[in-house]
Amino acid sequence: MSTAPRRVARVLIDSPLPQLDRLFDYLVPDELVARANPGVRVKVPLRTVGRTVEGYLVDLAEENDGDRPLSSLEDVVSTVAVLPAALYATARRTADRAAGSASDILRLVIPKRMVRAEKAWASAPPPEAPVVDDGDRAWAQGVAGAYPDLLNAVAAGERVALDAPPRPGAEVPAWAELLVAIAVETLASGRSAVIVVPDHRDEAHVLTVLDTRVPESAVVRDDARRSGPERYASYLRLLADTPCIVVGNRSSVYAPAHDVGAVLIWDDGDPLLAEPLSPGVHARDAALVRQELEGSALVFAGLTRSTDVERLVALGWVRDVPARRRESPKVVLSATREGESRGTRVPSAAFAAAREALADGPVLVQVARPGYSPVLVCADCRTPARCPHCAGPLRARRPGAVPDCSWCGRSAPAWACAACSSPRLRMASSGSERTADELGRAFPNTRVIVSDGEHQMTHVEPRPALVIATRGAEPFVPGGYRAVILLDGDRMLMTEQLRIAEACLRWWSDAAALAAPGAPVHLVGVAGPAARALATWTQPAYARTELSERAPLQMPPTVRVAAIEGSIAAVSGAIEQLRADVPPLADGAVLGPVPREEGTVRALVRFEYAHGRAVADSLRAAVIAEALRGRRRRGASPGPRNTLKVRLDVPDLDL
Repeated sequence: MSTAPRRVARVLIDSPLPQLDRLFDYLVPDELVARANPGVRVKVPLRTVGRTVEGYLVDLAEENDGDRPLSSLEDVVSTVAVLPAALYATARRTADRAAGSASDILRLVIPKRMVRAEKAWASAPPPEAPVVDDGDRAWAQGVAGAYPDLLNAVAAGERVALDAPPRPGAEVPAWAELLVAIAVETLASGRSAVIVVPDHRDEAHVLTVLDTRVPESAVVRDDARRSGPERYASYLRLLADTPCIVVGNRSSVYAPAHDVGAVLIWDDGDPLLAEPLSPGVHARDAALVRQELEGSALVFAGLTRSTDVERLVALGWVRDVPARRRESPKVVLSATREGESRGTRVPSAAFAAAREALADGPVLVQVARPGYSPVLVCADCRTPARCPHCAGPLRARRPGAVPDCSWCGRSAPAWACAACSSPRLRMASSGSERTADELGRAFPNTRVIVSDGEHQMTHVEPRPALVIATRGAEPFVPGGYRAVILLDGDRMLMTEQLRIAEACLRWWSDAAALAAPGAPVHLVGVAGPAARALATWTQPAYARTELSERAPLQMPPTVRVAAIEGSIAAVSGAIEQLRADVPPLADGAVLGPVPREEGTVRALVRFEYAHGRAVADSLRAAVIAEALRGRRRRGASPGPRNTLKVRLDVPDLDL
């Protein structure tokens, strides 16, 4: 006697436990059959923890074998299918590449459920298909037309690298207009576009252009700065069967918009696009995975070219689309002249350029650090002044102020040098506020504006003013600055990081692109390849040189790097298993282990891209095995928690 097949739900449990990162089968009871559809949130019993947990119903199947014991779904949380199949496929593939959990990625993408927002969305009429008028489409084609064959490449779903125009516009930087032009043309063709930018300043520029070019209902803002109900309402809009333009930060790269035709990444070299939460997937890598699965176009645009994108261009995986007409700012490498003191911070040429430019409009001065004097040293022996409580660096907030610690914030009124016992301090650096103070005295009767972490400015009026800004905090001026002076470049280059020269070139290029056409840009006191690349505006060539120098040393991104951190036994076991699972690992591939805080150690593993899947599988298995061992230990008696952590694609070996 045959029995009717039973309906089985395959569920991904929303849990940080690595051993639960797989699909579990549950029986769908008759009363839930109508509501249990793929993509919905469900509650299921989990015997290993003895409680009910939430998850996502990924797939449904029918099973004739009724002998296999299965637990039943507890409930369907909501009938809204918040996990489309394409999103799950991207999350699964991305997590596997990074030796992480799919649920960790989905937690970044799918907002927490908000019942009121869901009810409002369900009662509202479905969004209408957006219409791009002929004038806006002609504008988009004109802006994108500066890059021959760009729109054809996007329509064909190609991977493209663009060098954005280094100039300001009337209201926003020119790069924002370029990205919006590509998105508008994609929307006009009936497909969605996703624009991913590093921070809220970039997002504001893009939204400013979109406000005048497409209907408001066609733009979906997706970022963590919005409230929970707003984020959830925006996410529900993405699930509608009508195209839109999504604008957001790094997690927006996964946005499940309808029929995505193009994903645009702005300034992929910005560290803000690197996800700090597990499994730590960079937006660039997630976009590459998504493009491979969905076949949408992928555009990497920036004022500089990251070595990661240049490697893909060299391999032919990404196509370089140059502009029809090359644009570059007027960059001058300034140095102290004969007769000037070597300690002169602003050389005479840059000082004269600033004085002349202030007659017409604002002048930008970029500095390395915020505050007044972020570094203090002993006045007698020049030993850096450290906090007596936590050993953090001491700083001065204003002239004559009691120094305080940059780490713990405690003041040090009775400080004495640990090397020579001198109580005298000396300011060894100038932050944004001290620079503003000094230049304010040098240019009397001139308005001085400070823009840094504590004084955030996004826009400045185009009238005479000295704008002192830390890197990345430069306000935008309609029409551009009449002169730009880049200070502290030599100090920026002394930072002990693998990619510091690449980062400096990006900081300088971003500031130089804010200069008005023909306005001078003075890079003070810096020579070498990065300075020459800025002066000649040949950032892609600099990235190629960096790659050629890193390849013999096996430095990223010429190789991939995995960081393994945990107890000495766990890390050693993971490395031993990795050597057994991936025999082609080169000699010297493993660096460490080296001691870390709280009794843990860390090791770095360098490996070729071709071995990425095998390395990820082996390390993921080690994480799961350690988690299971830790669970058994805790079940027997109190013991240390599992500390084995794995992160792939570590950008710098010195992290």
